[in-house]
Amino acid sequence: MSREKSRKATLPHVQENIDKLEKAINEGNFYGAQQMYKSISARYVSAQRYSEALDLLHSGACLQLKHDQVTCGAELAVLFVETLVKGKIPYDEGILDRVRKIYKVFPQIPVPRNLTDDDDVQELTEALGAAKTRLQGCSSFLKAAIKWSAEFGAHRNGDPQLHAMLAEYIYSESPELDMARVSYHFVRGKNPKKLASTLVDFMSKCYPGEDDIAIARAVLMYLSMGNLRDANYLMDELKRQVASQELDFPQSDLIQFITFLLLTLERDALPLFNMLKGNYKSSIEREPPFNELLDDIAEKFYGVQRRNPLQGMFGDLFKMM
Repeated sequence: MSREKSRKATLPHVQENIDKLEKAINEGNFYGAQQMYKSISARYVSAQRYSEALDLLHSGACLQLKHDQVTCGAELAVLFVETLVKGKIPYDEGILDRVRKIYKVFPQIPVPRNLTDDDDVQELTEALGAAKTRLQGCSSFLKAAIKWSAEFGAHRNGDPQLHAMLAEYIYSESPELDMARVSYHFVRGKNPKKLASTLVDFMSKCYPGEDDIAIARAVLMYLSMGNLRDANYLMDELKRQVASQELDFPQSDLIQFITFLLLTLERDALPLFNMLKGNYKSSIEREPPFNELLDDIAEKFYGVQRRNPLQGMFGDLFKMM
């Protein structure tokens, strides 16, 4: 018997290990179970029994996360995706559903705010540290899943539902909110209505001058992908939601630029596009990355070639890191 066949023959059915390790988790032996999940799943992978390795890792990730063992659960979640890659498992709705199930058991705990006395400061410090751990773990898992989906059969940018999950988790759980990352993934999540709701919520809590930048960034990101339809839909939906909540829509030169830009891109008007960029230069430069997005837009809508053709590509790579 070959070594590979011998290895396959000596490994028990995976359900035995799932049951044994679930018992260890329920008894509180989180660290010991973690080491066993990793070593046993590696043996299944080595024997090319990828389906069983995936069953074991999926069970372990969900159990550890349900017991608030975020670091352990996230590690197994990432191993689950790495096993998809090693086994060259094609993207399909069944696998996507398993990824979604892991995502849904990542803890979502609001970070306490507006605390003042010494005990509260200690509580806030601990809560911020825990939030960063949750965000890093979930982000690593979902970014790996996005990369797998792009490589094995989904959209070239990765599955839109995975991008939407990541955007929602970053927005709800990040102790230091980065709306650029949130918008980056929402735009690839192909759900402008949800992005509009998120922006309206952000407008209710952000500092003055951040609201129009967040709106402009989201619109420009859609346009940089050549998606004029969703850029227009986003602006219309934002205005509708703001009006229904009796809020004030931001009025600034930057918003005026975005309004004119959307109209300009409806027709072949490169000179007008360039004139707008010149007239609103000071507003555009409030956020330096806007210039790169506008270069992408000029290329997508008017065929204007970049001086450095790799500029946009590296920009996207850095955003995904």
